[in-house]
Amino acid sequence: MNLIVFGASGGTGNAFVRQAIAAGHHVTAFVRTPSNLETSHKSLFVELGDAMQAADVKLAVRPEFDAVISCLGANGLGKTTDLSTMTANILDAMSIHDVKRIIYMASAGINKEIPGVTGFIAGKLLQNVLADHRRATDLLAASDTDWTVARPMGLTNDGRTGDYRKTTSGVPKGGRRISREDVADFMLKVATDHLYIRQSVGLAN
Repeated sequence: MNLIVFGASGGTGNAFVRQAIAAGHHVTAFVRTPSNLETSHKSLFVELGDAMQAADVKLAVRPEFDAVISCLGANGLGKTTDLSTMTANILDAMSIHDVKRIIYMASAGINKEIPGVTGFIAGKLLQNVLADHRRATDLLAASDTDWTVARPMGLTNDGRTGDYRKTTSGVPKGGRRISREDVADFMLKVATDHLYIRQSVGLAN
């Protein structure tokens, strides 16, 4: 497959790039700071740009891409519209270039689906980020793209296990954590196997 990854220089983005290259795919990493990429390979193309700038995104997205991967994150916990703005820019570029598939990493809690004290704390601590993820996923739902939303629980730097739970209803029962490597594993499988089209999936180990 030919994939473009937004947020490729972050923790999950780097994991996705590494796994996709290892699986034999061609990857374009859209980044502002190439030095933060952890992978160098003949099948990896680096596209410099800022996802907040619509013109940069339009130049980066091309008709030959089979899927767009978004591992973009928020900068801090304050009020923000960055995630929804970047998502709008990506969707506009996809529409122009007739690219239909997008896998978007959000977070568990965007639908207030985490039960108990954990959900209460996450909802308070991350309320601004979760609200903007909700705005971004609303944009996806209103689009004509074949989207999938990944909603991972708390991210860790543990290794890739391939052994994690998924649900389209809330979050996996009792799940609190999942590694970035396993989130990347899920997103790659979803992209290559055309799974969970227009569905939002909770993830936990």
